[in-house]
This record gives sequence, structure tokens and C-alpha cells, in this order.
Amino acid sequence: MESGVGHEIADALGVLLKRSNRLELYRRLTDGLGEAVDELTYPILSALARSGPRSAAALAGDVGLDRSGVTRRASRLEEAGLVRREPDPEDRRATLLALTAAGERTVGTLRHRLSAHIEAGLATWPAGEAAAFARNLQRFVSEGPFA
Repeated sequence: MESGVGHEIADALGVLLKRSNRLELYRRLTDGLGEAVDELTYPILSALARSGPRSAAALAGDVGLDRSGVTRRASRLEEAGLVRREPDPEDRRATLLALTAAGERTVGTLRHRLSAHIEAGLATWPAGEAAAFARNLQRFVSEGPFA
């Protein structure tokens, strides 16, 4: 059996990134936020909040769907008033997906819920360890192998 810190991190990331774990987390976070906001549309809202307006094709790679999958989910969010389509200033034939004010408020609620969920999971950790973990995780993201 392999050992070492790289293997330990890879195993932990495998659990965190497992699709079933993500879907269950998204279900918890979106509970009660309306019919359009669920585990399938959460990644669209989250990605738009991180990136700003983007085309469905550009968003597809970030959320692990093809363009038509993004478009279907974005249409649900648009009907609910959370996403709008706007002209792409760089390509008059294309449109961008963007959060509306209501979409931004919904993302704020989702981020608050996620933060509370994470903090609850760390509640038994000594404060110094939790803070060090947060700093080191941020460093890993910004300087590590996926930067």
C-alpha cells in the first residue's frame, strides 16, 4: 500500500470530489430555496458567482456538463428570475449568462449555508487547527498542483 502525504491528500480529495457527496451537499444547501434551485442548478449559480457573465459553452467545462446541459439548467434559473441572458460584447451573435440581483441574493444564501456547514464540521477542532487548516488549504489551492 502506498504511503506519504501526497497519497493521504489524494485519498481525501477523492472523497471530497466524489459526485454522490457533492450532490448530497448541494441538496442540503439548496433545500427550500425554490423549485429552480437544486443540486443540478447549484453548480451553474456557483460558477457564475465566481466568474461573472459567461457563455454556456465557457461555463460547461467548469461545471462538468456539455453546453446543452448548461443551457437547460440555466433556462430553469432564468424562468425563476435568477439568471438572465445578455449580449456578448465581444461577439454579437452570442449571449452570456449572468446572475440577476435575485440570483446574487440566492448565491449569498448558499454561501452562508455552506460556510455554516463547514464551520459546524470543524466545531470540535481546536481554533488554531481550524485556522491553520483554512490557511494551508488556501495555499494549496493557490500554489499547489492545480494552480
